[in-house]
Amino acid sequence: MAYVPAVIVFDVNGTLSDIGPLGAAFTRCGMPADSAQLWFTEILRDGFALAAAGDNVAFADIASDSLQRMLNNKSATSARNNTGNTTEQAKRIMTALNDLALHPDATDGIVALGRIAELVTLSNGAASVAEALLTRGEVRDTFSLLLSVQDAPRWKPALQAYEYAVRKCGKTAQEMLLVAVHPWDIHGGHAAGMRTAWINRSGAAYPSYFAEPDIVANDLVSLAEGLCATR
Repeated sequence: MAYVPAVIVFDVNGTLSDIGPLGAAFTRCGMPADSAQLWFTEILRDGFALAAAGDNVAFADIASDSLQRMLNNKSATSARNNTGNTTEQAKRIMTALNDLALHPDATDGIVALGRIAELVTLSNGAASVAEALLTRGEVRDTFSLLLSVQDAPRWKPALQAYEYAVRKCGKTAQEMLLVAVHPWDIHGGHAAGMRTAWINRSGAAYPSYFAEPDIVANDLVSLAEGLCATR
């Protein structure tokens, strides 16, 4: 029997938003473009560690502190720093983070998926960031709920984050499809009983130690096409 979800739950950072342009924000501050990915990885690492210890710290608070330390370290070790003071640099990069655009495939994919099921976001970031992202992309009205782990006991991939989404949606976990680019998010959704769809835009190999996704798609448009074909 074909699987048609009642609710599709989207991760936001990296799944809907394109974090690629953050590299340019770092280079304007005199740092390598790949500093953006290092920063994002450190945010997740520290957010996960805090969650494992029973804490729930806002994504923006971790991001801001981590970024300021990165910039301060760069300034302290660089003999040539003519790109401005680190406080102003941090503000510019944080603004770039909050002003990211949707991935090129996201708008058409969201519209198509909205014809199949109710759409919801579940982010480790603030709901207001998702709201602004989707509004800029002119797809905000396609989503019924914008959820953040700030209102849940723990960050994803803790089970409590997904259970919070299940409660808010009023469905069973089995009726919900989690869509994410992050294998750790796929693993968490699977552990919570959700069906999962891994968006693999880069063609990377999936880590063998995480639970396998139920669906693999190159982008959101191909995910929508695949779900429509099974109806």
